[in-house]
Amino acid sequence: MNEDLAITIGRIARAAREEQGLTQAEVGPRVGLLSTVYSRLERGKMLPSVPTLYRICTELKVSPEDMLGLTALVRGRKGQRPRAREDEPPALRRLLYLARKLDAEKLEALLHVATVLTR
Repeated sequence: MNEDLAITIGRIARAAREEQGLTQAEVGPRVGLLSTVYSRLERGKMLPSVPTLYRICTELKVSPEDMLGLTALVRGRKGQRPRAREDEPPALRRLLYLARKLDAEKLEALLHVATVLTR
């Protein structure tokens, strides 16, 4: 098993699931897995089969490229997203994940709120 790939898939699946406000117990059966098995997947302890990966991408509305961690590799250096550092708190990683999805206007508003909160 490719441990790096398993960790990448698990990290991205968890972030997408949490963003949608779903639990592992809800997602597991929807993608054809027991919730305990789905939990192992999110923890990077297993790799899904290709059909299961397809169902996960469909259910969580994540492109296969993003789920496999290929998006940053495909983009040129200028547009490359920095990878989350494992030593960062989960809340910060989630905030960065969400901030990357914002358009310029909303990102500017978030920056303003963050600036006010740090004073």
